[in-house]
This record gives sequence, C-alpha cells and structure tokens, in this order.
Amino acid sequence: MRTRNKKKKTIKPLHLLLKFAALAILFLVSVSVFGEDGTKRGEVEVDMTKLSSASDAGPQLPDGTVLWQLGKQDGSSAEFAAAASAGVKAAYTVSSASGKTPSNLQSVPSGLRGDTNPELRITYNLNKIPENGVLFRVSIIDAYKSVPQMSVFSNSQLSGIIQIAGVAGTDNKYSFRKTYELYIPKEQLTAGSNELKLQASRGIYSSSMEDKYNWWTWDALSLESLNEPIQEPIHGSYTLTGTMVNNKQFYFDEGAVTHLPYIMKWLGIAYSGNIMRTSCASDVGRSCSNMADYYKVLQDYNMQSVALYLHTGDIKLNADGSLPADAEKKLTDYFEQYSPYFQYYEVDNEPGLFNRSKAVNLAIADWLNTKGKNISPHLQTVAPGWAYWPEYRTDSCGNQKGTVKQCGDPDGWERDPQQRAELEEVTDLTNGHSYGDSYIFSNGGSFTENLKTFGGAADGLSKKMLTTEFGTSDSHVDSYQYGASEPTAAVFDRIMRAHIGYADMFVQHAAFFKNFSLFKYGFNLEEHDPAKTEIYYTKENEDSRVSIMRRLSLAYATHGAPLTYQITNKAELADKLVYVRAVDTSTLEPLAGSGATSNKVLVNFVNFEETEQKVTVKVTMPEKTVYEGERFGNGDTYEAARTYVSGKNAAPELEFTETLAPGEAVQYILEPSSEVADAAPQGFKAQAVKGLSMKLSWLEAPGASYEVLRADGSGGDMKVIATNVQSTGYTDSKLKEGTLYTYAVRVAGSLLLSDKVQITATGLVPLDRSEWKVSSNISTSVSNPGGAIDGDRRTRWDTGKHQASGEYFQIDLGKDHTVEAVELDYTLSSYDYPRGYELYVSDDAQNWKRVVSGKGQLSMTRISFPQLKTRYIKILQTGAGGNYWSIQELQVYSRE
Repeated sequence: MRTRNKKKKTIKPLHLLLKFAALAILFLVSVSVFGEDGTKRGEVEVDMTKLSSASDAGPQLPDGTVLWQLGKQDGSSAEFAAAASAGVKAAYTVSSASGKTPSNLQSVPSGLRGDTNPELRITYNLNKIPENGVLFRVSIIDAYKSVPQMSVFSNSQLSGIIQIAGVAGTDNKYSFRKTYELYIPKEQLTAGSNELKLQASRGIYSSSMEDKYNWWTWDALSLESLNEPIQEPIHGSYTLTGTMVNNKQFYFDEGAVTHLPYIMKWLGIAYSGNIMRTSCASDVGRSCSNMADYYKVLQDYNMQSVALYLHTGDIKLNADGSLPADAEKKLTDYFEQYSPYFQYYEVDNEPGLFNRSKAVNLAIADWLNTKGKNISPHLQTVAPGWAYWPEYRTDSCGNQKGTVKQCGDPDGWERDPQQRAELEEVTDLTNGHSYGDSYIFSNGGSFTENLKTFGGAADGLSKKMLTTEFGTSDSHVDSYQYGASEPTAAVFDRIMRAHIGYADMFVQHAAFFKNFSLFKYGFNLEEHDPAKTEIYYTKENEDSRVSIMRRLSLAYATHGAPLTYQITNKAELADKLVYVRAVDTSTLEPLAGSGATSNKVLVNFVNFEETEQKVTVKVTMPEKTVYEGERFGNGDTYEAARTYVSGKNAAPELEFTETLAPGEAVQYILEPSSEVADAAPQGFKAQAVKGLSMKLSWLEAPGASYEVLRADGSGGDMKVIATNVQSTGYTDSKLKEGTLYTYAVRVAGSLLLSDKVQITATGLVPLDRSEWKVSSNISTSVSNPGGAIDGDRRTRWDTGKHQASGEYFQIDLGKDHTVEAVELDYTLSSYDYPRGYELYVSDDAQNWKRVVSGKGQLSMTRISFPQLKTRYIKILQTGAGGNYWSIQELQVYSRE
C-alpha cells in the first residue's frame, strides 16, 4: 500500500509516447461493460506495475505504525467475500490473535453498496490513544460513476466523507484505482475497544433510488498510528478549488478587484492556498487594466492562480516552428510584469472548439518551459483546457473564421489521446474542462479521456490535474435514476464531488457568467457595491451553486495544521453527518512566487444532513488571547451571510455553538485582536439620490460597525452623524439644496478616516434607464446605441467615422419625465467629444423643439437647461472633426 510521503515515480519528458507503445503490448484490448451489480466483463488487462502515479498534492504525511490492515493492495479483492453475498457480515472484529494483517477475511465484504450492504463496522482495540491520531487508508479498485460517498465514523463521530471516483457504468476500458486517506484525530479515539464504521451515503439531494448505484470495491483497508503530528487533516484527497472573478466576462478591472475578496471569503476558499483562474486575454482591449492590483489581492488572501493570457488564434509560427516575435513579446511582457504572482500557466483554452493549432500549442509550451521558466523558475505549466472537441460537424465548432471547416488544426486533434499526449509530454499538469456529468462521457469526458491518455490509473492519475473549468449550466440536471429532489442542485453537487475524487485542483467557471454563474450577473461590477452581491439561483426552490460550493470547499479545501477540538454534544450528533474542520493557516508553506502566507484560524462547521443539526464544539486555539474576525453562514446576499465577531476570549479553548440548517456550512475567519491593525475604509463614494439625500458607500474594513462623519462646506469640523452602522452603506437625508457637504467614514473605535468626499446637495438624480429605447441615424452595423446606456464604460455608441454635422443620438424615455440635464460620458476616449451640439425635445418623436446648443468638452459634456417635461430627447452633432463622436455612458437628470 502506498504512503504519501514516499517519492513517486512521475512522468518524465519524452517518455510518455514511449509508454503508449509499451502499453499497447501490455493491454488486451476489449471494451469492458460494467453492470449495476459491480461485476465487470471483458475488462482490459493491464499490468498496473507499469503505470506511474503522480506525486501527491499537499504536504507529506508523517510515517506511521500499522495498527491493522485488511487485504492486500494488489488490484484484487479475492481475499474478501463478494459484496452482498450470503457470507458477508456487517461487523468485523480485528482480534489480537489475528495480528495486524488478518488472513481470514471471508466474512468481510469486498466493498459496500447502498441497497444491500450499506455499512461495515470494524471493531479493534487500542492499548492507549495514539498521541498524533490515526490515518485510515482505503484502496479503491472499482466504483460506480455516481460518485459514491464513504462516510467514516470513529466511535459514532463523523471523521469525514470520502468522495470516490469511478468509471463503472461507462464503456471506458481503462481502470481507475486510487488510495484515499482520512485523518482521525485522537479526540475521536478511546483506550480499549473502538469502532470504525464505514457507510455508503447518498448525495444530499438523492432518494433511495440512488442506493443501488452507490457501490465500490476495495482491495485493502488499513489504520495506522501516526508517529508525529500531521500537517494537514487530509479528507480523502488533498484538493484545492476556486473560481474566476472578472467583470463582463472578460475584464480584470477595478470592479473585479473590489469584488474579489468578497467572493473568496464568502465561498470559504480564502487564506488556504486555493486557486483562481486569471485569464485576461491579450486580444481584448483593457482586459488586464487592473491585473497588478488583482494579483496583489490574491497574494493578500494567500491564493494561487493559473494564468492564461496569449490569444493563440492568429499566431503564424516561424519556419522553425517557434513563436513569432510579437507573440513572444506579449508573453515576455506579461511574465515580466506578473509572473511573481501566479504559480501556473495554461497553454491554451479548448483548442478544438476554438479551432487552434496543435503546433502553436506546442510552441507555446516550449516557450513556457524555456524562456518562461527562466523568467519565473517557480512556474508550473498546465496542458490546454481540453474540451475534447471532435472532428468538424456543421453543428459544432462555431468559432472558425472564413471558410475553414475544422475543429482544430489538424481537425479533431483534441479528441485524439495520442495527439494530446504530445502536449501532456511537455507540461507539468494535465487539464480537462467538464460540465454537468460530461466528466464521465465515454467520448469527451475529462475523467475518461485522461484515462485514455495515460492508459489507466494505478493509484490516481499519472499527472497532477488542474481542471480550469468545471460547473453546470442552467439547463443541466442530475441523472434521473438517482432520484434527486433538486436535480439542478444535485448535478452541481455531483460534479464537484467527482473532482474531489479524481482531480487535485479544480476551478469553477465562473463567479459572474451568464448561465453558469454563482452570483447574479448582467451589470457592471465597477458600478456595483460588492457587499450587495446576491446569490444566483438556477431554479426556484432549489439549492444554489454557492451553497454547494461553500459546503464542499469548507469540508475539503480548507488547509492548515489541525486544531484540537472536542464536540460536547456527542450524543446528539452520534452517527450524524456533521463535519468539523479547524485549522491554523499560519503553518502553510509560503506560496511559490508570491511568497504569500496567512495568519488566520479557520473554524468550519458543515451539515451534510437533510435536517437541522446543533453542534457545540470547544476548539483549542493556537494562543491564549482574544480573537476577532468574520463569520459566514447562510444568506442570499453577502451582507446577510457575513457578520463581524469580536471579543472571543480563548483560554486557549474557545467554544462555538451553531444551529446548522440542512446542508448549511458556517466558517469563522479569526485572528488575535492584537494583530488586527486599524484600517480606514477604502473606496468611499457619495452619490446624490432622490429626495435631497446622499447615498454613501465604502468597502469593508476590520470592525463590527462604522461611524459616518459630515461637515458643512469644505473646511468645517467633521462631526459624527451616524453610529453603529452595521453595513457598508448609509443614506444621509433632509439636506439643504445647493449646500456643499464633506463626508468621511471610519471603523467604530478607530480614528482612521476614509478619504473625504465633497459633494453638493441637489435634487437632480439620474433617471432609471431600464425602460429606455435609444437610436441614432448611424447604422447599427457600425455601432450599437445600447452601448451608451448599459452601465459599462468599455462599451459605447460611436459614429464609426470622423464626426460630421447632422449625426444624432435619440432617447425614448418610455414615458413623460420632468428633466433638466443630460450628461454625455466618453472618459475612455476623451477626444471623441461632440464639436458642437443642439439638444431637442419632443412629445411624439415627430415634432421637435430646440432647447439648447453649445460645444462639447473633453472627457464629459453636461448639457443643462430649464426644467421641462418630455418623453423624447435628441442630441444633434453640429460640428466636424477628425475623431469619432462617442458616448460611453449617457444619463438624463431629473428631480422626480
């Protein structure tokens, strides 16, 4: 049986293709057919000793002393009784007379199955409690594709739930074998008789229909006493997860930067060395506008990233097959600016679907392995984000240019394991995108295709795997045979659990993205308060992707040294699927490149039950001191889910009591109060709103509440006008028309003020644009008028040519409004101002009245006029110039 701290044989450059040739001799090719009963027929015969396994992710496990072992890790379960056979018992006692490795196992099942033999209780004796806890190992040689779950209880306390990956039920002809490991703390052990219960558990949304599909076969189980403290409370597999936070699908701008920490903390992935995708694209203008700030936020929150920058679609290689100078320059510039902050670089994105060249991909990999690693020695390269696209069909590959009819160059190369192997040979980690249940598709599944590439798996995949896209679309539902009560929630739960079972790192696509989103989308993040972020519900009355990702991230992807904890209501939680995970992140090794570290203590509570559960726990904190920080639980908005906690006095034990809703996950992010430095709130903004009021907003700072300060005029004394403000916003009302006010905010108890903002009170506020219709006399094939009112300065309406007299932009307000100003914003193209203008109004869009005329100004033009009532407004351009006339954002102001 393998041990994680022993060095593994790994794939070396230039050997993978040779291994394919050797395996062709070793394999007797015949397609295996897996039945629901777990039997196999016609399986490919594989000499598993010839297959390598990747070095394990995560810290090394300490050596241990085997307490008992059932079976031999030889790829066979012959020493056990056939599952569900007449001789199988649900209980087995490891007697002292049988030694550490009992020889007679004919009453022990070869695995578990939810409908016939759903549990096995192993009783064993301990002369004394191992000081460093124990490690349970199970070697799985076969499992159904449903992602069965093995719940492990030590003396009726849940130690963890192992997510098991398997390909039975598909027509994949290669085996997947893997050893899973689970840490059991000493607090769950007792001197004398102990019981380890293994149980087949349904998915949280599934019915009894799933039971017959929840099965697996093992060839060995063991328990060993650890000789020294473990560095990580491993939970089946060491996994890292994350998402991608960008604005309008493409932009890593100020909006993405401000939302990034909120999303990472809410999802429970911050501070643990988890991973985010940072794919600003070289062919999208302003995509990387705030990339440096974005990477620095990741560093601050101890997060890794996998970068993807170079657009490969238009690259023409040099005669020798190398990258052209302009492509090399783009990569070099990006690496010189940002490579200290990212740990991985992805060669390409879905090369078949987007009709990319294999030769270009190989040239990029060569650059990364030579010049890239010379600039960034810590870099690890990642194979392209495989989508396994097939040969060209009229209903596929919709991303070609011109008359080319192919899915990649050569056509269909991404679906060919041997051609993919050319990229796998020269990259450090494998990849594979998957959505819904596509990961186990016989053709195009990220799990099954990797087995084809590597010729099976002797103990996990032959390379570490970084999946840069996984998730579900709004149309995905769980397979009907599992009987899920919430099928859209269940399919997301199942795909993430599958990745926990077979991958090392996996990134959800994406935090804000139509049809795949975690959070509500469709607006400009630069104009959005991150504290107001809302969960996106795929279906009414079903669980959200956010809830599922939080639950699984808190259970499997929170990292650090385990903290001792005692559950004080053990009787209430006996045999309940309630998981506790408490870690000290300060023990994590600094991240490669960025050197990022963390000082947080993370205390997680996860309820996998379908009923409410109360848990009371005493956690031994790293220090005897007062702690403070944040608590995240259920809530449809960030503000509702997050509270600030303070004054938690650890002696060094700290007691937590949580009443967890079904499926709820709660996380505390804590640090000693003495280490929490005062910080002024950032991003302070003031905006005039309806009713002579000011809407104030800011980004959160450490503290339980805020104080708002105001002065009349620009030099008056700042006085507190509001205390105990719990949110990151406040509205100041009943102001005086035309008066200048100065505002600031601070954390209660701190003297550090935010930046001051001066603003004049006015009843003029922008009209709601949701019912507007806009048009112009410029063809929509040149520029879309809607780009001027979509809340995004990166999009715009423009004339598409040098501006000329007679061009107009027209607004239908939807109904009559009393208005007195129009504002044209073209900040990002400041010379595109109208050289001259006339503003007209109309009640019927037929008869127009001129109201005002003038000349445009750099960056922005505000057109003011006496108050009037109208439905239609037209801005006529009356000048001429060598620039376009552009409008990035247009507002109409009213006192309504």
